Amino acid sequence: MKGIILAGGSGTRLYPLTTVTSKQLLPVYDKPMIYYPLSVLMMAGIRDILVISTPKDLPNFERLLGDGSHYGVRFSYKVQPSPDGLAQAFLLGEEFIGGEPCALVLGDNIFYGNGLGTTLRKAVAKAENGGGASVFGYYVDDPERYGVVEFDERKKAVSIEEKPARPKSHYAVTGLYFYDEHVVEYAKQVRPSARGELEITDLNRMYLDAGMLNVRTLGRGYAWLDTGTMDSLFEAGEFVRTVQRAQGLPIAIVEEIAFENGWITRGQLMESAERYGKSPYGQHLKGIADGEIMLVTNQKN
Repeated sequence: MKGIILAGGSGTRLYPLTTVTSKQLLPVYDKPMIYYPLSVLMMAGIRDILVISTPKDLPNFERLLGDGSHYGVRFSYKVQPSPDGLAQAFLLGEEFIGGEPCALVLGDNIFYGNGLGTTLRKAVAKAENGGGASVFGYYVDDPERYGVVEFDERKKAVSIEEKPARPKSHYAVTGLYFYDEHVVEYAKQVRPSARGELEITDLNRMYLDAGMLNVRTLGRGYAWLDTGTMDSLFEAGEFVRTVQRAQGLPIAIVEEIAFENGWITRGQLMESAERYGKSPYGQHLKGIADGEIMLVTNQKN
């Protein structure tokens, strides 16, 4: 399965913070924002990843992430000339996808929860084995801001609406999507909405109408944060800080995930630790390489 991180947009709701830099390069506590969605794809076992961003910001992502070899993955990069909707990512990435199943994660979304890796890998397996598409529903107080999924009495998804005035449930579709090999074919059929965008909700509705959309709700024990506003960005940093202080270990450490997955060697892990120096991030990697911090491998169970 291929993976796409959509890190475009102008981030106007965060001005002046994003006047000269991409929103997805802003810090969320102790890491660049893009590390969090990147860690999600890596936990899902995805190693071939396309980063889509603006002409101005893409070179900065290339400087930060490189070719991906020190993470045990391979990065490709694509310019998004204008933000014309989330489903546009599959049109821009058609050559990269190459007729394979593909996951999309939004660059400003953060996911956290025990057993998340197992949940992600099940979604990958379903898409790779002809099971259609998988999305995740999350309970929110303000569903009118999101794509909203409606369930019947058997808890089966029956409709999806984009930013409805009268939401039929409190379950928003998160910014993480897994699709089978037909995703580009479906994306080409999406027409611009009233606001002129290729809506991901319309793409999901095509899979739903075909009986090929799987909706899993993320309940207690999971957290989903959308960092698109000033308050939500601050709250995300506070959340990460609280979790890390409570458990004594950082989250979304991409080299750690790569090492746990067997994608990089101990020597490569130590090289990364030395590159980050005496920072807490670097010291954590050194602790793993030295065997002082034990990894709990549960993502493949």
